[in-house]
Amino acid sequence: MALALYRTYRPGRLADVIGQDHVTVPLARALDSGRVHHAYLFTGPRGCGKTSTARILARSLNCVAGPTSEPCGTCQSCQDLAPNGPGSIDVVEMDAATNRGIDDARELREKAMYAPAASRYKVFIIDEAHQLTKEAWNALLKLIEEPPAHLRFVFATTEPDAVLPTIRSRTHQYPFRLVPTRRLQEHLAWTCEQENVPADPAALTLVARAAQGSVRDAQSILGQLIAGSGADGITQADAVAQLGFTDAAVLDRLVDALVAGDGRALYAVIEEVVEAGTDPRRFATDLLERLRDLLVLQQVPDAASVGLLEVPDSELDAMARQSAALGTGQLSRAADLVSAGLSELKGSTAPRLQLELLGARLLLPAADDSASGVLARLDRVEHRLALHGTEPGTTTEPGIAAAPARTAPPERAPFAQPTPAAPPPDAAMTAPPPVPPAPPRTAPPAAVPPAPPRLSTVTGAAATPAPDAAAAPAATSAEAALDLTAVRAAWPQVLATVLERSRVAHTLVDGTTVQLVSGTTVVVAHPEASRLDFLRRSAAHLATLSEAVAAVTGTPVELDLVLGGGTAPPAGSGAAVPAERPSPPPVAEDDDAAPDDPDADEGDSSPLALLQRELGGSVVEEYDRP
Repeated sequence: MALALYRTYRPGRLADVIGQDHVTVPLARALDSGRVHHAYLFTGPRGCGKTSTARILARSLNCVAGPTSEPCGTCQSCQDLAPNGPGSIDVVEMDAATNRGIDDARELREKAMYAPAASRYKVFIIDEAHQLTKEAWNALLKLIEEPPAHLRFVFATTEPDAVLPTIRSRTHQYPFRLVPTRRLQEHLAWTCEQENVPADPAALTLVARAAQGSVRDAQSILGQLIAGSGADGITQADAVAQLGFTDAAVLDRLVDALVAGDGRALYAVIEEVVEAGTDPRRFATDLLERLRDLLVLQQVPDAASVGLLEVPDSELDAMARQSAALGTGQLSRAADLVSAGLSELKGSTAPRLQLELLGARLLLPAADDSASGVLARLDRVEHRLALHGTEPGTTTEPGIAAAPARTAPPERAPFAQPTPAAPPPDAAMTAPPPVPPAPPRTAPPAAVPPAPPRLSTVTGAAATPAPDAAAAPAATSAEAALDLTAVRAAWPQVLATVLERSRVAHTLVDGTTVQLVSGTTVVVAHPEASRLDFLRRSAAHLATLSEAVAAVTGTPVELDLVLGGGTAPPAGSGAAVPAERPSPPPVAEDDDAAPDDPDADEGDSSPLALLQRELGGSVVEEYDRP
């Protein structure tokens, strides 16, 4: 019966341990300088060389030429402690998973007091040390802290945090690491040479990926492939079939389908994967790794030579072509979707359906309104223009209309008067000549009674009437931008802005219309006297309306509130239908209401009465607060 590869090729020297130079080099220096500590703690993932290094350390300590980092290999101790040797009575290897109690610790403590039988040191190698109970650790604490001169400890564990801090503080701790894929692939190739078995480098790459950095796992998988290999040795097809990986050719066809937006080809790949019995999660994982490799290759063209990609050289040309055809936005979005699809596939009762839905999302970036979806669509358009030389006016996406060439937008004025549409060509000859603009508005004739004082939008106090047009200064550019037609067209937006800022203010100004615009003064007609009166007395709500007008028009304005609401004058006429302007009530010295007060006959003016009268409220129940 053949010996397992991980036992056949177990290292016998520190220099033979692969991928752990950060551990083996300091240990070799300590052995050569005679500064070996009495207790070591080796930590790290499974199969990365912790126990093998502990045996090599014991062999180096007890060599007749030692302590040395290069055991002679000929003395009795070196032969006994060789990788496949019979072992030594002075080197005790104990599995803490089955000897974890306090009684086992006491027995070990008693054996440790005896001097070695035929070696320089008695070495205890305790594997899976995290399995020891707290009581067992406490029983060994004093021995580990102050051991006899002939005693050395080596603890190996995958869970260093489970070891008591008091133990860790008395040891030299060395963390072992997973071996990189390329380094592991080279070691597997060397093993195949020793076994005289030809091996495809692509197959060895799959073995190294399946091992995930564990040397022992990689050698176990390699032994399985060697045992089932034929005259051609280890081929990529055999590795794909036995390890369950997705064939690189299948991944190439799927990515090419994404590049071309070919749904038929993509669903054919999914059909092939399902019919072949490939694990859907394995397929999604391999696709995610391919997308990751394409992203890296896009950003670092020489990623394979610097060690960022662990792929065979035969696949680099196809991957370079795919990364050039897909943009960063497309690749990033596809990787996000596949990563999310992996979570959905976990425990799914319909894996084929999940894969097909994932393919639909990958093919249709237009259905994604996120930032990655927008970038993916832009990448598809830009790459097709670059690859195929498509003119800007032609369609580049199936089902997506091509957009005309974009031009820089013109600079926007704060508020511009809407430009009337141009007449059709057939009406150009019959159109009447343009009407000249109306002359500037002047002061009303003496026969018209003077308007009441305007209300300031800031303070709510009465303002003086506008001066005569002849004495007014020239209008500024902001004032000249205001126009009656434009302000009326924007008034619904003004009311909507008021609603966003204050519902109460919107209730007070609802139904108002613009009657006149003069410079920066906007005359607003209100249909109801009661709400108009309340609005005039509320400086905060009046300011909200003024700010809304300024926000929409881009020009600070002054508001003149009048009672009215009749039919608005024709657009662009510059005239306004006269609105009823009630004279302001005289200020009374006492609490008596003015004769023309519209609310004089409404009775009580308390807040409760105002709510009942204006908002239709009613008292449900009254009670006295205790």
